[in-house]
Amino acid sequence: MPPAIEATGLTKTYGDLRVLDALDLHVPRGTVFALLGPNGAGKTTTVRILATLTTPDAGHARVAGHDVVTARSRVRRAISLTGQFAAVDETQTGAENLWTAARLSGLSRPAAARRTTELLDRFGLAEAGGRLTRTYSGGMRRRLDLAAGLVRDPGATQVMFLDEPTTGLDPRSRQELWQAVRELSDAGTTVFLTTQYLEEADRLADRIAVLGRGRTLAEGTPAELKARYAAHRLDVTAPDDVSYTLLTERTGPAATRDPETRTLGIPTDGTAAHVRELLDTLDPGRRDIARFGLHTATLDDVFLTLTAEKEPTRV
Repeated sequence: MPPAIEATGLTKTYGDLRVLDALDLHVPRGTVFALLGPNGAGKTTTVRILATLTTPDAGHARVAGHDVVTARSRVRRAISLTGQFAAVDETQTGAENLWTAARLSGLSRPAAARRTTELLDRFGLAEAGGRLTRTYSGGMRRRLDLAAGLVRDPGATQVMFLDEPTTGLDPRSRQELWQAVRELSDAGTTVFLTTQYLEEADRLADRIAVLGRGRTLAEGTPAELKARYAAHRLDVTAPDDVSYTLLTERTGPAATRDPETRTLGIPTDGTAAHVRELLDTLDPGRRDIARFGLHTATLDDVFLTLTAEKEPTRV
């Protein structure tokens, strides 16, 4: 089967500012794909193009097998989009919001009522369905927003776009939304996620692309990116300046140094055997290291490594 999303050479310019610069993407069906990047890197512009809200200046993209320019109506029938802010009507109850969305999507009155009940239950909102949404917490609003994007018949939404869906949510609400995303993916929906929370991408995404300067800087599974662009590090702290000097002389050029705290960071593969070997080599007399710690590679390290160059301001 063709991929859920395939983009080649997407380019978008606003005035003299090139927001996307020949961007390529490939998202397999039924996966969670996370797009990361600094503020203004072009993430939202990418989502808007793929969701047919704007057109690229150059390049091609297909979503759910349909061209985003020449077959916009077909793309729109196959996708759902949740933006950065929950779009709910505060004058209606949760159930009324879903029923209205279902009717607007073309469902009959009985079908809309059934779908509303199903979605309230699926997203843990059954008890709150009769309450006005102005009384909902941020997490509840976000879950209602997700549910509204799925009011059509089950399976109709092939691709769901989530543009920074957990911004501003408390930890509990974020966890609840993560669970909803996992359930969508398990049911076969492809989820295209942009986020500023690297832990979120690490937990949810099957594959991740890091966006910078309008193009893909790196792509892979979370484990692949951490292995390729980040590293484990052994941090050792000396008890005094004399020991710090000795430790500095025993480390190579790859080590990081912080004279103020008398700490050195030495690359390691993270295994117990290599850590023991480094400690014995650095401190054979066991007098020059006061304490040590192992820093495990994270997506934060990947992100900082790939986006170290100053980004221009983007729309």
